[in-house]
Amino acid sequence: MSVAFVFPGQGSQVVGMGKALFDAFPESRAVFAEADASLGFALSRLCFEGPEAELQLTANTQPAILATSVAALRPLLARGVRPDGVAGHSLGEYSALVAAGAMGLADALHTVRRRGEYMQEAVPAGAMAAILGLALPAIEEACREAAAGEVVSPANVNSPGQVVIAGHATAVDRASALCRAKGAKRAVSLPVSAPFHCALMKPAQDRLAHDLAGLAFRDPAVPLVNNVDARVVRDGEACRDGLVRQVSGAVRWQESVELLARDAVDVFVEVGPGTVLSGLVRKIAKGARVLNVDSPESLEAAVAALGAGAEG
Repeated sequence: MSVAFVFPGQGSQVVGMGKALFDAFPESRAVFAEADASLGFALSRLCFEGPEAELQLTANTQPAILATSVAALRPLLARGVRPDGVAGHSLGEYSALVAAGAMGLADALHTVRRRGEYMQEAVPAGAMAAILGLALPAIEEACREAAAGEVVSPANVNSPGQVVIAGHATAVDRASALCRAKGAKRAVSLPVSAPFHCALMKPAQDRLAHDLAGLAFRDPAVPLVNNVDARVVRDGEACRDGLVRQVSGAVRWQESVELLARDAVDVFVEVGPGTVLSGLVRKIAKGARVLNVDSPESLEAAVAALGAGAEG
């Protein structure tokens, strides 16, 4: 049995996340205590109690999801469950790097908070849309035809039949219409605050690169599959470089999961709030076992399923 831990990104946040873990496990309480102390405000209270409007602000959402994911990770590790590989969707790559020992939690929290601020400030107006039921080459062609001097491109290649595009709002509208004309089942506008993972994010990428240059990265203790290349990364400098380029680069999630499955991973554990990635993995790696850990009950179920000892 080969196990990969996968970590969710923005969109999985919900008021109340992490509270049951905090109540149940000292390891989780320590994570939220470190997050509050490191960031200088009560991130834990924002996760547990909201208000929702404040939690949804990108600069808050990103550290909140990271902290909740690591709060789910730590008691899992304490019970003897170890991954053979890790990956994370967009923001989730930071959680994956913490899990692999390449990045410290405090550094990751500060970085993703600024990442959220930079992404929000990069583009005052943009859009994203989910294109359902159309092959990627046809979507890429629609984006090229629709651009007309503006930016629109695939931002998240999530699973077969689910690709998110991003760019200038008018270009995204044109590309969505073209995708429907080419046979897409649906083109759904997404309620996002900025057009993530496209060329419009280059100003945010440049600012984040400066921050990341000042941090120490260690070589990951287990192989990490990064978003921007969908390839295995084994050294700290490559981890840093991947985080920089993923800001304006597409999230190649489908390819990342396919790579893990080809490398004999047969169990995927989504560690963190929600089950978005679990659903995507089931569509990509048919036949793989998919578990999730976002509560004491799901954690104990995962420990039992993976046959790890329950010490600690």
